[in-house]
Amino acid sequence: MATPGNVRRNVVAFRKLPDDLLERIQTRHEVSVADPRRADELPRFRELLRDADGLIGSSFKLGAEDLARAPRLQVISSISVGVDNYDLTGLKQRGITLCHTPGVLTETTADTVFALIMATSRRLVELSNHVRDGKWTRNIGEDLFGWDVHGKTLGVLGFGRIGQAVARRAALGFGMPVVFHDPFDVRVPQALAGHAVRASFEAVLEQADIVALTLPLCDETRGLMDANAFASMKRGAIFVNGSRGAIVREDALLAALDSGHLRAAGLDVFAVEPLAQDSPLRTHPRVTPLPHIGSATHETRRAMAELATENLLRVLDGEAAISAFDLSTI
Repeated sequence: MATPGNVRRNVVAFRKLPDDLLERIQTRHEVSVADPRRADELPRFRELLRDADGLIGSSFKLGAEDLARAPRLQVISSISVGVDNYDLTGLKQRGITLCHTPGVLTETTADTVFALIMATSRRLVELSNHVRDGKWTRNIGEDLFGWDVHGKTLGVLGFGRIGQAVARRAALGFGMPVVFHDPFDVRVPQALAGHAVRASFEAVLEQADIVALTLPLCDETRGLMDANAFASMKRGAIFVNGSRGAIVREDALLAALDSGHLRAAGLDVFAVEPLAQDSPLRTHPRVTPLPHIGSATHETRRAMAELATENLLRVLDGEAAISAFDLSTI
């Protein structure tokens, strides 16, 4: 009698995998590759869903309609930490396992968030362009000065792995007092004892010189940073988002920047990605925009793909994944 470990399943890779990882899956299962983000491959991807037992990929929204096309689906292995691209309720109802890749990108994403803190405070991109554009003809004046990062109060909204990693960089590396808010009862790690203090959402906004957003996107956080939230921040504060764009009301952020209430914003994520060419955030003088590079290093993306591959194979073998998303919370 066949066991899950020796049955060849049908797997659809909906994002490019390193060749050796693709070959690893192919030694065990039938694999088709189709990138649904490409208009010419989307119809084929949807046809492949009909016989798919497993999916592996990222950066494509798989809603209820696509899940309905996949009656045999057992597992989705997402090469991401965030799971907002998936119909979580539908997955839970059908008993489909959703895997993701927390942990392996924590430090890299925290690096990106802190890089945005540095870049916005010291106006690094603006001043680099000042040199590139041939405008550096004499010593700069006060109109181009930046602001210190060390010693400033950092507010962290979301104190999970990434939020804590950002706080470590701030408190232990730059002598920054940290205030944080998290909807869950997270403990302050020993390394941050005496450096990071829990506060209410409102208190974090009111006290912080720089607010870093590291919350997951869910119904409770969607649109959380609205006009009232930005108005509650200190005048002249800086806002940095390294989590999900839809947590921010971008019209409210623009208004706060245009009025001068906020000094600057560093954004790695946006409500719609890629950012539209006509978006005012793309060229706003107070915004440092990045193309969602939080985990985009060679080392981290490799580690994410390895974990996603292992998760996929384990579930198809009837074993527990290393990092399955807990759908019981939905």
